[in-house]
Formats: sequence, structure tokens, C-alpha cells
Amino acid sequence: MKPGRPAFADDISASLQEAFRLLADAVPNRRNPLHTPTIASLDGTGAPSLRTVVLRGFDAEARRLRFHTDRRSDKARGIARDPRVMMHFYDAALHIQLRVAGRATLHLDDAVADAAWEASQCSSRMCYAAPDASGTLVVAPPAAPKNSDIGRPHFAAVVIGFHRLEWLWLAAAGHQRARFIWDEAGHLSSDWIAP
Repeated sequence: MKPGRPAFADDISASLQEAFRLLADAVPNRRNPLHTPTIASLDGTGAPSLRTVVLRGFDAEARRLRFHTDRRSDKARGIARDPRVMMHFYDAALHIQLRVAGRATLHLDDAVADAAWEASQCSSRMCYAAPDASGTLVVAPPAAPKNSDIGRPHFAAVVIGFHRLEWLWLAAAGHQRARFIWDEAGHLSSDWIAP
């Protein structure tokens, strides 16, 4: 390791550890730029569709990420049709980009969704209390809901089991990019790839 360079710059295992550390910190830390990643899925026509979500859970050992959505949304319908998704995370201050590919599972009326709903703050629950589904044409902007409890029937937890993670660290002295792929048995292959 060169002086002044972090361990992850030249150590592929340290790169994965740093990626997992950053994801774990992003769940509770609203100031962490990785707290609000972009998710890509396919819309009803098969075209890519992107939107920002809030990272609500990360389990390194199980390789799972979790966010919440309105089950009436285009996002939920797209995931139900085709669960293949990719998440993009970027921290401009750290010069780190993560791309995570996996399969999403919608949790609607099960223990996962119930636990996520119970752990949600009232202000977050209000997002699901709107009478109209996201994207519905309305005559005027709707009034803010007053009762968060009515949102539970619209709430979904989305869990992404990921099998691929790409790490990119941008540095003036030379960018570093690594790819991590887990096979169906959970065995990891790690490779440096050209940035």
C-alpha cells in the first residue's frame, strides 16, 4: 500500500469490506449519500425506469438490501412482473460508486412487511396514507393525509437479494474498480476490472 492511500485502494477484500461498511452506515445515517440510492427496474413496456428510494435495511451476511414502497406504485408493479433490479449508490465526497444487482421480492402482508411497518416513523407512514396511487392523474394536488394508520394496506417492503456488486473508487492517482459475484451456492468470485 502506498503512503496516504486507504487499504481498500489496493486490496480487493478490503474494498468489499469498505463497501459493506458504507452500506451498513447508510441505513441509520440520513446524512450519508448512500442512504438514498437510485433503483432501476423495468416498466410495463420493458423500458428501464429509475427512481430514488431510501435504504431501510442492509444485511451483509445474507446480502440483502431493503427499501419501502407503495404497493400501488409503478415500481411495485414492475418488480412483480420482473424482479431483476439494480441499485446505484454514489458518495461524491468519498469518490465511491457502488452498483448492486439482484432480485427483488415484494413483501405485502407478511412478517417482513409487518416488522418494517412497525419500525417506521409516523412521518414515513404518512407517505402511504394518500388516497390515490402514485402517478394517478388528479385535478389538484391532494391535501396531506392526517392519519398514518390508513397507509398500512398500501405499504410494501422490498427486499433485494443481491448476487453482484461493483465497486468504483475515483482517485487522481488512478481509479480502482472491482467486481464481486456470488454464485447460486453463495461462493464469491472477486476481480479487479478496468475502470
